[in-house]
Amino acid sequence: MSEINAIRFAEPWQVSCVKIPMPEPKPGEALIKIMAAGICGSDIGAFRGTNGLVSYPRVIGHELAGVVVSIPENNKNGIKVGDRVVVDPYLYCGHCYPCSIGRTNCCTDLKVLGVHVDGGMAEYYCHPADMLIKIPEGMSWEQAAMAEPLTISLHGIHRGGLQAGEYCAIIGAGPIGLVAGMVAQAYGAHAILLDLVQERLDFAKSLGIEYVINSGKEDPVERIKEITGGEMAHQVMECSGANPAIRSTLDLVSHAGRITFTGWPKKETSLPTDTITMDTSFEDDLNADSVDIVDLSMALEEEFGIEELGEAEATSITTVGDLVRLIQSKID
Repeated sequence: MSEINAIRFAEPWQVSCVKIPMPEPKPGEALIKIMAAGICGSDIGAFRGTNGLVSYPRVIGHELAGVVVSIPENNKNGIKVGDRVVVDPYLYCGHCYPCSIGRTNCCTDLKVLGVHVDGGMAEYYCHPADMLIKIPEGMSWEQAAMAEPLTISLHGIHRGGLQAGEYCAIIGAGPIGLVAGMVAQAYGAHAILLDLVQERLDFAKSLGIEYVINSGKEDPVERIKEITGGEMAHQVMECSGANPAIRSTLDLVSHAGRITFTGWPKKETSLPTDTITMDTSFEDDLNADSVDIVDLSMALEEEFGIEELGEAEATSITTVGDLVRLIQSKID
């Protein structure tokens, strides 16, 4: 087989099935026969030309599942020819600081299939052998293709530290939001799903989501106050990327609650700063870790033209006040 079929965007609004050369695995890569591929919101953005990270022409597809045709024997996950697998679509360098502490999703040279490089919506695809995950024999291909959006939902829930018994408000009843609601309830928390489209909310209820709110027909703040006995949501997970929804997270979250963002806004969102004080703790109140502090420090160095912060200075930053005073001392 010298050529295979693939789905490619020549440019925004132009999609077609094209012939491409049969891929040949490089050292360390596996060849996979693709059995299922999901269509993600980012794929739709690429089609519409609203995903600014995509260059054209581009073969799309990052929610991939298939059968291994060939693979190096020494791969770290012990995967063999004939195994059913899903693909980790986020290619990372393995050498930068985020990669060194296990935060490969924050890699400084991250490349996403179907966005920065060609994806796998094709008959066959080559991928790093160590970035394949074996799936159970009884799992359908359609279910397997949902593995990637499931990991996004899991990451948002985990980063927010959701605990059993807590209330989790999830904005956006698309695939990520729906799965996040199911994950939250599987962890023993109470899921509250918000959307403007009643059909989506009806589907959420059919999946067993405990609470749904149509934000266009009722006041989400009052409804969540009622559901939680006035306490509000302990975690708010924003999955829509809509700017008004991002702003609303501050109104829905409880005191000492957590907010996680998985939606991708298309423009800058202004947030009121009076909810953050000089005593606000990056770790306890904002759920930030050392990587977040480093990212913030680098941004401030560039913004204010100050010298690079030393390790001791960076580790001394625990509150917003610490950061303000340190930057002020550098400027003065």
